[in-house]
Amino acid sequence: MSDLFYTPATHHRRSIRLSDYDYSLAGLYFVTICTKDRQCLFGHIEQGQMVLNEAGVIAHQEWEKSVEIRQGIALHEFIIMPNHMHGIVEIMDTQCRGDWQVAQAITKGSDQTHRSAGNQGDLPIAPTGLNPKSLGAMIGGYKASVTKKVNDTRQTSGSVWQRNYYEHIIRNARSHQQIAQYITANPLRWEQDALYAL
Repeated sequence: MSDLFYTPATHHRRSIRLSDYDYSLAGLYFVTICTKDRQCLFGHIEQGQMVLNEAGVIAHQEWEKSVEIRQGIALHEFIIMPNHMHGIVEIMDTQCRGDWQVAQAITKGSDQTHRSAGNQGDLPIAPTGLNPKSLGAMIGGYKASVTKKVNDTRQTSGSVWQRNYYEHIIRNARSHQQIAQYITANPLRWEQDALYAL
């Protein structure tokens, strides 16, 4: 019976998020979410183009719906791939909505914390619990809605996605441009992709 409960010694789960970063801060974030066991659930690549199946269309539509559900976010380039998705999410500062900003940086002094906006883009103090306007809340909602709709359509149960997701804080315009190009060209490079699966 004790095997049904999470125990750190047995399960070795740890967060891959920066422990002292507030993921509700204004800025751009590059995210990658993989399917469970990296199964090709969303379609296939044909002549360098992603061909979505029914589950892939759901994943695509639910990503686009994220901006309708959550205020204060904008979606930039994204792609649904056979067994993962990539996207750039912008969390907008409500005082300068629509303006692109790099994530804020923080420097810690001996007795105080100093915030500054800059190209390093790292480390503000994380709040306790999951902020409903954070990147994690947005991704969690997306994964849950895709899982429910795909399972309803296929009359299956269980998770569509692997636990967690990968993120990268986009710190400057050059990085944003490179990542956007990577996302757009992802289907052309499918066979060279680290997530490639037959």
